[in-house]
Amino acid sequence: MPETPPPFDPNAYATVTAPLLGLDLDPTWMSAITANLGVLAAAAELVAGFSLPDAVEAAPRFEA
Repeated sequence: MPETPPPFDPNAYATVTAPLLGLDLDPTWMSAITANLGVLAAAAELVAGFSLPDAVEAAPRFEA
């Protein structure tokens, strides 16, 4: 049985990944950064949770 990942923690994510990306985050911006990461995580969860049938193929090209 696959393990269930822990719930997403935007604060921990920002703290751990910022140094890996070479970012020096100003502590005064952390609340805004973590709020935006939370919104992005919620949007990603909606996209990832939308199942498509195997017969669906990606469009080869989009035009406006």
